[in-house]
Amino acid sequence: MLRALKKAERTAAREGVELSSWEGEFLTDVADRVKTYGRAFADPDKGDPGQALSQRQALKLRQITAKAKGEATPPRRTGRFGRKPAPRTGPAVEPPDED
Repeated sequence: MLRALKKAERTAAREGVELSSWEGEFLTDVADRVKTYGRAFADPDKGDPGQALSQRQALKLRQITAKAKGEATPPRRTGRFGRKPAPRTGPAVEPPDED
């Protein structure tokens, strides 16, 4: 796992892709925790017992690696279940009754 973290940093540097400060800090902090504890998360509900990274950390590492390689990331879903909000028609307030 340490190799994958270091490889993501090296790839970004070699390709000239500038990682955000958060991404750089993420890579160094996770690498330090893996070196120290053998895994980067403490809650067993967040990942498999034999894994060094939680599911979210592994996903973030894949995203950073894709960014470093210059690959396009899939677009984010908008709204719930990918649905677009229904367009509003007409005024939101009813006009007063005329007597």
